[in-house]
Amino acid sequence: MRKNDELELMQEEVTRKANDLEITSKYKSEFLANMSHELRTPLNSILVLSQLLVENKAQTLSAKQIEFARTINSSGSDLLSLINDILDLSKVESGKIELVIERMDIADTFNMLSSIFLPMATEKSIGLEFIIDTKKPIAIHSDAKRLGQIMKNLISNAIKFTDHGKVTCRFGNIPADVKIKRNDLKNKKLFCFTIEDTGIGIPPEKQQLIFEAFQQVDGTTSRKYGGTGLGLTISRSFAEIIGGEIQLFSKPGIGSKFMLIVGESVDTVKASSTGDISVPHSDTANSNAEKTNEKPFATTFVSNGPVLIKKEGLNTLLIIEDDNNFSSVLESLATEKGFQCIIAHDGETGLHYADYYKPDAIILDVGLPGIDGFEVMRRLKSNPDTARVPVHFITANDNQLDALKLGAIGFLTKPVSLEKLSQSFKRIEDIISRQVKRLLIVEDDAAMSHSIKELTTADGVEIKEVADGSEAYAYLLGEIVDCIILDVGLKMMSGFELLEKIRTNEKLKQIPVIIYTGKDLSREEEEKLKRYADSIIIKGVKSPERLVAETTLFLHQVAHKSEANHRQQMPDSLPDKDSVLKGKKILIVDDDMRNVFALSSVLEEKGLVVMAGRNGIDGLEKLGKNDDISLVLMDIMMPEMDGYEAMRQIRSNKDLKHIPIIALTAKAMKDDREKCIAAGANDYLVKPVDTAKLISLLRVWLYK
Repeated sequence: MRKNDELELMQEEVTRKANDLEITSKYKSEFLANMSHELRTPLNSILVLSQLLVENKAQTLSAKQIEFARTINSSGSDLLSLINDILDLSKVESGKIELVIERMDIADTFNMLSSIFLPMATEKSIGLEFIIDTKKPIAIHSDAKRLGQIMKNLISNAIKFTDHGKVTCRFGNIPADVKIKRNDLKNKKLFCFTIEDTGIGIPPEKQQLIFEAFQQVDGTTSRKYGGTGLGLTISRSFAEIIGGEIQLFSKPGIGSKFMLIVGESVDTVKASSTGDISVPHSDTANSNAEKTNEKPFATTFVSNGPVLIKKEGLNTLLIIEDDNNFSSVLESLATEKGFQCIIAHDGETGLHYADYYKPDAIILDVGLPGIDGFEVMRRLKSNPDTARVPVHFITANDNQLDALKLGAIGFLTKPVSLEKLSQSFKRIEDIISRQVKRLLIVEDDAAMSHSIKELTTADGVEIKEVADGSEAYAYLLGEIVDCIILDVGLKMMSGFELLEKIRTNEKLKQIPVIIYTGKDLSREEEEKLKRYADSIIIKGVKSPERLVAETTLFLHQVAHKSEANHRQQMPDSLPDKDSVLKGKKILIVDDDMRNVFALSSVLEEKGLVVMAGRNGIDGLEKLGKNDDISLVLMDIMMPEMDGYEAMRQIRSNKDLKHIPIIALTAKAMKDDREKCIAAGANDYLVKPVDTAKLISLLRVWLYK
């Protein structure tokens, strides 16, 4: 009997401790979110306002004052970096790290690191080499973000502590004399990232200490090298989470060698007891399992972009694809078709090349490292210089409707056959070569159809009017159409039926469709239309000008080529970068007046009219009294009514539910974006706000 009582007491104690741990974890999560908000919110004002001072658009500051502002901005950026380090450490300790396992191309990773650190090394007059030392270029499967952060921390330290000589970053097999410490790594195929420097070195007694938080080799108040001592702590924690380990070999006065040892792929069971793991589908998952060549492969990377000399008579194609092998296949096929090619292996580089080289067409992968293909597409469409370049998507996932709604001219799902690729290149060629755009109006009211035609008539646009769905479908099967304006209330074949037939036809499904109707849509009808249509416009006072703007955007996804320089030209009917913003009224809902002031200063410079609400309740009142508000910037953490509840109430109000909302939050939890979108946000930005990205988003949402 006594033993049973003891067992029951032990079980109760275990249960109590488990509950205590759960409560502690909850408190840690709440503290992490609140600390992030409290630190990033004032920092947002510092960074935004100091950047405005640096730009000195009013020409009222002296050179010395601009330098003061630049120092404030630089110091604020350093503080943000420190805050991010502390938050990363907190996430590791509270078990809030989520792993995303994906294919990492080593050459692309080294290219990215080279572009970041080569200027720093050049400034110190030291060498920086990146060497792949395997029998062929290779990829591994790991968490690219965490592994990349480890590499950044190690390379940054190596450059900081090296005054003469060089820093070498090498990827290859593990040296025979290195002993693996983790038992779960001993029977795996392993690789090693080695960062070796000729710097000051680390004494033996300090080699364990430096991996502890806030510890450095020289911890005195008079130390030569700055920093918090968090980088190596975070790096070691991330290495453990992705199933690897870091080893250090160093001699004072000679230099240091840090070795990051990782498996060819992350063991999703053993990698981490603290990190959640998600493994996205990839058709290239086994691409690195091929047999290797005999000769070793060694490359030194530089950060310069390609030098493109425009060849007369050739169209330029930008390929944004992170898989080296597949991008080479695309390049070969495109060259055969008479294209001149530029290749980018990540979204950021792709955006830069698109803006700089002004290609005639783009092939875009969705699953890119960093920003994904959908975000790349959004940014391309928000920039007048690239908005009309035809973009063809290629992806491993079946999300073609998302791509087509963003304005893609076509969509292919991997694995892709040569026949399908050839068809895609043919479509790209046809779109580039066509000079006249064709608009189809499907409207059974003759007077309304004529009015729409008058509204949308423009140079270089051929308009066809039809009165019923069957006639429209027959016309579409025989002709190339660039955009459709469709009324759903047709008498014969309904607009819903026609739309469904268009979206299920391989030839027609990529055509942009604008629903322009006076019908009072039920919720079910609206949801159905949202799945298939690119835009829904309810006939009203402001609807004609919106119809013109939407039609112009979709018709001119491909612009006429200039004979002089082949650059994309903007027709008179499409606004320049900032004209779409001028005079539009924005409501900022934020309880922190510093943020309101900082953002207002930026937005007013762009010609926007800014109103402010102190919290969710005040914001709803402002929306109720001002029917000319075009967009809401919504903070999340506010007294009385937070941003989530305010967005839910806006979306439940039939007069307000169509207004675009961009959520602004300083919280750092992994599911914040999903929560914001679920509550009703159209988009999401993290504080401190990147003002360039904010303006870019405003151009997109205010165009509608």
